[in-house]
Amino acid sequence: MPADFSAGARLEVRITPADVGKRVSVRQLADVTDGRPTFTDTVGVLASWDEGVVQITRRTGESVRIAESALVAGKVVPPAPVRRGAAVPAVTDGELDAVAARAWPATETAPLGDWTLRYAGGFTRRANSVLAVGDPGLPLGEALAAVERWYGERGATPYLQLPDSSPYAAAAAGRGWAREADTLVRTAPLAPLTLLPDAAEPVALSRTPDADWLAAYHRTGDLADAALAVVTGGPSVWFARTPGAIGRAVVDGPWALFGAVEVIPSHRRRGLALAVMGALARQAAREGATAAYLQVEADNDAARALYDRLGFTDHHGYHYRRPAA
Repeated sequence: MPADFSAGARLEVRITPADVGKRVSVRQLADVTDGRPTFTDTVGVLASWDEGVVQITRRTGESVRIAESALVAGKVVPPAPVRRGAAVPAVTDGELDAVAARAWPATETAPLGDWTLRYAGGFTRRANSVLAVGDPGLPLGEALAAVERWYGERGATPYLQLPDSSPYAAAAAGRGWAREADTLVRTAPLAPLTLLPDAAEPVALSRTPDADWLAAYHRTGDLADAALAVVTGGPSVWFARTPGAIGRAVVDGPWALFGAVEVIPSHRRRGLALAVMGALARQAAREGATAAYLQVEADNDAARALYDRLGFTDHHGYHYRRPAA
């Protein structure tokens, strides 16, 4: 990455934890050889600054952790320009499902070959299922038995999350694993979403959900701790709130996930969902994202119609499988 500091400039750390969420350029001491220091430059969004560690998310989605003591220079830099003509990147079903998994991370994971076993105390099927992409490294029967043991040890129902195109879908069905919750992954260019109109009252963005946001999010039930761990996880997470509506976005390189967009019934048909998505899209674009994606249940006709109007198209479908009761 090109250096963002001129050779003759005075080196000074001019960023603080108050700059979390801003795009920054930092230089760190990498090594000292024969008395000569070498440096590394990083440009990206300041994702966190906790306990002496600075975390920066690069435009590629890579997360860089830097010891505060290693910083020799740092400054806030202008947001990345919005790329109006950028196309949605070409990715496979499994690649996009892997991006989505990073945006909704489980609190416990384990590998099974290329598969990833995920558990989050029971909060959502997505965070408590196997991301079954690639080769499990075992014959299917043995892999499914390993899955059942792993979830059984946690007192949880075993679920597979399978792209509809997966070669294991038919094989799992043949072994009695029932199909549930057909879901569509939809994508769209991000730039048009940045032009969505504001609400009458400003949309507030924050790195963590406040009490009002959590009160408006109706999916936690008795799993508040597990839910908080999942919704706050991801490469670069943002929460949006305006009176009557909330939303969440996660920026990961060129991708921005949109989710948890909810409007209370008494505030519907006021454009609040569009305002929330617009505010999140503008923030994602400032971080360099160029493409939007979301996951919607296949039978949610109202949501699909809204996303149709916003330019979203189907990328692929996935579904869940569980052992027959």
